[in-house]
Amino acid sequence: MKIFLDANVLVSVLCNEYPQFAFCSRVLSLCDDNRFEVYTSPLCLAIAFYFAGKKNGLAVAGKKINLLAGKIWSTTMNDEVVKKTVANKSINDFEDGLEHYSAIQSKCKCIVTGDVKDFYFSEIEVLNPHDFLLKYVVKN
Repeated sequence: MKIFLDANVLVSVLCNEYPQFAFCSRVLSLCDDNRFEVYTSPLCLAIAFYFAGKKNGLAVAGKKINLLAGKIWSTTMNDEVVKKTVANKSINDFEDGLEHYSAIQSKCKCIVTGDVKDFYFSEIEVLNPHDFLLKYVVKN
C-alpha cells in the first residue's frame, strides 16, 4: 500500500514532539515494512528540515533529513500538481493542495496527517497516525 506522510508527521518525529511522536514514529517506521511504500513530498521534507533546524541546529537537521531521504519515497511536484491545486476552488491551503495532488499523482491510497480536517477536500482516504495504525497495521 502506498501512503503519503504530511509534513506534520515528519516534524513530530524529527523534533521529538510528544505526544504525537509515538504514533508518528511508528508510521514512519513502515518504510522498513514491505507491505507499505511510504511517500512524502519535497515540500514536506523542506518543512521538516526547517523545523528540525530550528529545534536541533542545521547540522543535526541535515543528518536527520539525509537519513529520512534514504528511507522514504518522494512524490513529484510538477506543473500538473500546481494546476490541479489552483483549479480546485475548494482548497483554501495551497500547500495542502500541492501535497494532496502529489500524493494522488504517485498513486498513494492514503494521506497520514496530524490535521485530518485540513484535507476536507481529499479524493483519497485521510487518517491521523493513530487511526492509520489501527486500521492498516494492528489488524494485520
